[in-house]
Amino acid sequence: MKTLAVQQWPGPAPAPQDGLFAILIRIGAPAHAAIGAASAAGTQRDAARRQIRSAAREALAAVLGIPADDIDIDSTRGTAPQVLLSGMPCPIGCSFAYEDGHALAAVNLRGAIGADLMRVQDIPDWQAVARDYLGPAVSATLLATAADERPHALAQAWTRREAALKCAGQALAEWRAELDGQATTPVLLAMPLPDLVGHIHVGAPTRA
Repeated sequence: MKTLAVQQWPGPAPAPQDGLFAILIRIGAPAHAAIGAASAAGTQRDAARRQIRSAAREALAAVLGIPADDIDIDSTRGTAPQVLLSGMPCPIGCSFAYEDGHALAAVNLRGAIGADLMRVQDIPDWQAVARDYLGPAVSATLLATAADERPHALAQAWTRREAALKCAGQALAEWRAELDGQATTPVLLAMPLPDLVGHIHVGAPTRA
């Protein structure tokens, strides 16, 4: 499996690898911490969405050598984000993921992409999670994995599955062996923080 290094942002212009690059940002706390818990979570989520999309526009502008104002990201809920250059759709794909104070943006200059991010942690009901969402083969592999290595293995399996679903334009659902749509290629993300695990899935290049 290929590995793609994730760059912390802000920083120097990303260097795409096979048309791919990914950035990670730290999400700031919401401006009004005293509001109710549900509202605070929603406020933080909206702030994270704005921050990572702004960072993705800046990074993509640096890669393409154009002003960031020429780039828009259409983020209609329920559909994959779409990159617009000077208001026009283009083949560039992007995907976003959030985890515990961090946000990830992954960009494919050549077509569709899906990304997911997860913190390595011990999940008490991991067997039920794996059975319901990751399938029998992954469940068996995790069962045979040493207990101290299992949280990392679970995070890798989970992010690989979620990234594939996002690339295929599908929501998280209980396990089925085949995904609708085109085949995708998994890429492991080399994270700058050791307790975060990420994957992207890359679709076939978009024909001009």
